[in-house]
Amino acid sequence: MPHTPATPRARVRVPLHFSDGYRVDAELVTFHGLADGQEHVAVVLGEPGPVPLVRLHSECLTGDVFGSARCDCGPQLREAVKRIAERGGVLLYLRQEGRGIGLYNKLDAYALQDQGLDTYEANAALGLPEDGRDYTAAAQMLGALGIGELDLLSNNPDKAEQLRSLDVVVRDRVPTGVFTTAHNVRYLRAKVLQTQHTLPLGKLGGLTELTAG
Repeated sequence: MPHTPATPRARVRVPLHFSDGYRVDAELVTFHGLADGQEHVAVVLGEPGPVPLVRLHSECLTGDVFGSARCDCGPQLREAVKRIAERGGVLLYLRQEGRGIGLYNKLDAYALQDQGLDTYEANAALGLPEDGRDYTAAAQMLGALGIGELDLLSNNPDKAEQLRSLDVVVRDRVPTGVFTTAHNVRYLRAKVLQTQHTLPLGKLGGLTELTAG
């Protein structure tokens, strides 16, 4: 599927320091011409080779910033930065809060989840898509960085399928770790059962979830 090219806007070196003490230098790249008009950022780590390791990470204020235990986003972000830095590649930090529905709607969905709905049912009950993310801008960012082939760090088959439909060669899909808490087991199980995320159900089946987040 053809898409309009984007171009790099600016590049800046930023030292990253995580709460567990892990540090790494990164280059942050911004872009002109992204299809959705959002301020997505590429985080270039290590020395990317011909087939870099790439993660498409959707922004999660509650998980990435505040350490919410209701999802696995914060631990996935931390893991991805280290794994990509070790191999060389890019993390695309995409402004797609709540699988594309926005922060306020995501928090409204949390309230419905507290009443018994799963993460996808809650979105549907609000009249919103189960997953509203489109990765055209991600493909544009990769093209602007000269990346046409990659290994994708993701448990989500839809990300690989969308990138391939946008003429990005996904050589392999590399699963992330499994980051369970007492508050996110039902969320993780729903991702496996509803959208075929590659998470081992066996590691989730014996756990119970608390309702408070």
